[in-house]
Amino acid sequence: MQKNSKKNFIVTGFLFLIFLLFTVLIKTIDVKPVGPNQSEIGFASLNLFLFDFFGVNLLWYNITCCLGGIAILFAFGFAVAGLCQLIKRKHILKVDFRILAMGGLYALVVFFYVFFELVIINYRPILMDTELEASYPSSHIMLTVCIMAAAALQFRQLFGNKLALLIAAEGFCILLIAGMLIGRLLSGVHWFTDIAAGVLLASALVMLYYSAVKRMEELQNISDCHQ
Repeated sequence: MQKNSKKNFIVTGFLFLIFLLFTVLIKTIDVKPVGPNQSEIGFASLNLFLFDFFGVNLLWYNITCCLGGIAILFAFGFAVAGLCQLIKRKHILKVDFRILAMGGLYALVVFFYVFFELVIINYRPILMDTELEASYPSSHIMLTVCIMAAAALQFRQLFGNKLALLIAAEGFCILLIAGMLIGRLLSGVHWFTDIAAGVLLASALVMLYYSAVKRMEELQNISDCHQ
């Protein structure tokens, strides 16, 4: 494995470690029953201060749900592109490896979503339909950052020679991510640490995707040189 690939995977592992340590800290530092129905949250003083400062705005909650839907449409579009390649080329290994890696990323997003629905770290700061709901990490943040960041990397491959189109596509991805981060914070349906954890986990997953793609590019270049 070349040095750049090793560095990429080391950074990936470091990001996953930060997320794991952050999760441990959430369960151990300043844990208080300040949530609905006396539910506990770590970093309680910080979380409660920011929750009181921003308050609850369900309009922003609905907006972020729409933004998440847009991100899912992007994922669906890449999935359709991969399916079309599979049908045309009649072998999964002939599908663009970047799209295959993206499919792996989506699978990991689903895995972590289900995992944290079963292994509950903490609950939302408000009741949703009179029920406590798992809140850590923010699944909307994780999903949107993973899908749109991976899409931006894919757009660099697709529009590399079309600068204006590339800037527009990447700009849209950045705006969607920023809108989700700001909107989720303003909505009040997550503690601040839920949002931070969503960013940390998504960063680790995107870095894993990036590392895998770069490694596959290296292997492809080595194969081409030997032909």
